[in-house]
Amino acid sequence: MSAVQGGSTDYDALFRDVYPSLFRYLHRLTGDQDAAEDIAQESFVRLLGRSMPEQEARLWLFTVATNLFRDSTRTSRRRERLLSATPWKPSALPAPDESLERGRTVASVRAALEQIPARDRQMLLMREEGFRYDEIARVAEVAPGSVGTLLARATRRFLAVYDARLEEG
Repeated sequence: MSAVQGGSTDYDALFRDVYPSLFRYLHRLTGDQDAAEDIAQESFVRLLGRSMPEQEARLWLFTVATNLFRDSTRTSRRRERLLSATPWKPSALPAPDESLERGRTVASVRAALEQIPARDRQMLLMREEGFRYDEIARVAEVAPGSVGTLLARATRRFLAVYDARLEEG
């Protein structure tokens, strides 16, 4: 069956005629059935909207498929090089006892923070997040020169409450 009907391409006929051969070629080239199917389908998608005789379309499809294979191979090699240069390592999950202990510590810190004055809590948390003294002063509405002293006092208050909680519990 000819893929050309009155000057226009019969894509269904062309697919039926060329796909099996194109797939076999790509399967041998890639060694992977899924990759061969993907590349063959992408080649046909790129053919849509073009009108050419069947033999020319066949050659065009094989050329496009070969180029798609080369592109995917280059991309895979580049990805492998990047991954081998900086391999991704999943973070190890903490042991259950470590996770439990961390949860207890976090709860104790939160409870201690709740027991100190709001301004102390705000200033300590802002310092922990990396804010500069002038930024802390602006938000806490205090003189920039007093931030160091106020943070030292807030730290002492926090530690007193935190240590008392540890002794209790």
